[in-house]
Amino acid sequence: MNPLFPIFLKAHQLNLLIVGGGNVAEEKLGFLLKGSPEARVMVVGTTIKEEVRVLADGKPHVVLHERPFAWNDLDGRHIVICATDDRPLHEAIKQETEKRGILTNVADTPELCDFYLGGVVTKGDLKIAISTNGKSPTLAKRIRQYLEEALPDDTQSLIDNLRAYRSTLKGDFADKVREMNEVTASLLKK
Repeated sequence: MNPLFPIFLKAHQLNLLIVGGGNVAEEKLGFLLKGSPEARVMVVGTTIKEEVRVLADGKPHVVLHERPFAWNDLDGRHIVICATDDRPLHEAIKQETEKRGILTNVADTPELCDFYLGGVVTKGDLKIAISTNGKSPTLAKRIRQYLEEALPDDTQSLIDNLRAYRSTLKGDFADKVREMNEVTASLLKK
């Protein structure tokens, strides 16, 4: 059984920290910005690779600090992602974030994670998250690729039309739900 509870966060309203500036940090920052282009992220790493700099370029809400991690980097953070190859540092950060109530993801270390960054499919306003409970990121990636190809490119038009139709409906909540269920029932039939 997968006990994870899926949520969609308004990352542009949160303060995120990525500890590390290498390949894993690049992957995590790219993932965050793909899903939430206005995410407020601070990246701290003793070395910040050029690809991370490119991702941050022109984004004032992404701040880079090329220096070692400092404990005050956790101040005011809602989410921390550890992306170095220093497990003792990750363990120490996780102990401190636990005390402070900060949600933490430690790359490739499920036992230290409060959450996982799963696969995400986006077609306009439609966003689908995919998780394998941290057991097979590769399968999540393959399912993401499949869904990206399977969903029509005009998905946003469908969403906009359904929203406009919903705004014309009369009656109570139950009536509106019944009507929308009838209208959308045939959309995904095989």
